[in-house]
Amino acid sequence: MRVLKFAILGLLDQRDLTGYDITKHFKDTLGQFWSAKHSQIYPELKRLTEEGFIQFDVHIHGKKLEKKVYQITDAGKAELDEWLRTKSPIPETTKDEFMLKTFFISSMDKKDAVELFTHQLLERTKKVDMLEHKLKVLTEEDPSVQLLHSVQFGHFLVLTRAIEREKGYVLWLQKTLHFINQ
Repeated sequence: MRVLKFAILGLLDQRDLTGYDITKHFKDTLGQFWSAKHSQIYPELKRLTEEGFIQFDVHIHGKKLEKKVYQITDAGKAELDEWLRTKSPIPETTKDEFMLKTFFISSMDKKDAVELFTHQLLERTKKVDMLEHKLKVLTEEDPSVQLLHSVQFGHFLVLTRAIEREKGYVLWLQKTLHFINQ
């Protein structure tokens, strides 16, 4: 299944975007749970256009700069709606290099393990702070964000889940460091 297809259709269902705007969403709003690179996004835009799920208008900026502004078509909306209603199984797992290192902790000496976990704790704590800041900005910009029909409601839900995930990771890291240091 081409999940990237549906991510792009979903973004375009919210508003018309350029390829650059879509790439920015993958680095920012979608980046907490899904990734796609520039080299994946543009071929997918071409394919979606060929399939009739999106279309674009060319806008001229300045004297020469042409930008394609993409919009979802009725066929694209129907395709997105069908995918949104499909029940998907829980994914097997996500790759987490830190957890792989944790699995092999018996091959590390205590000092290296403490350094590894302390570094991860610092990084995860920074991530919680960054996510909480994004949530604060989102709710200040759009006080209705917590309402089901707000365009930003999904972003709100994903951010709150990411914060809970990272806080859980931080708590586990703190407990594990305590355990290692005994």
